[in-house]
Amino acid sequence: MREYRPAKKRITVLIGESVRIIRELQELSQNQLSQLTGIPQAAISAIENDRIHLGVERAKVLGRALKCHPGVLVFPGWELPKEAAA
Repeated sequence: MREYRPAKKRITVLIGESVRIIRELQELSQNQLSQLTGIPQAAISAIENDRIHLGVERAKVLGRALKCHPGVLVFPGWELPKEAAA
C-alpha cells in the first residue's frame, strides 16, 4: 500500500451538479424528487443549474430524500487535509 497515490482531481463539481448527479444515480426525475421533498420542480431545476442558492434547510430536505448527508451536496469537492486523514 506504500505505492498508493491519490488520484489527481480532474474536474470541479458545483453544488447544483452534485444534486443532479446524485438524483440521476438514484434514477429520480426532478418531478419525483419534488414529490418526495415538497420543493417545487422549478426550484430543483434552478438549484441544479446554480440559479438559486441551495441553502442549509433545502440541503437537509434533499439529503433525506436522496439518502445522503447534506454535506455531500453542499461541499461536493471537499477533501480532508492530509493531517486529518492520517
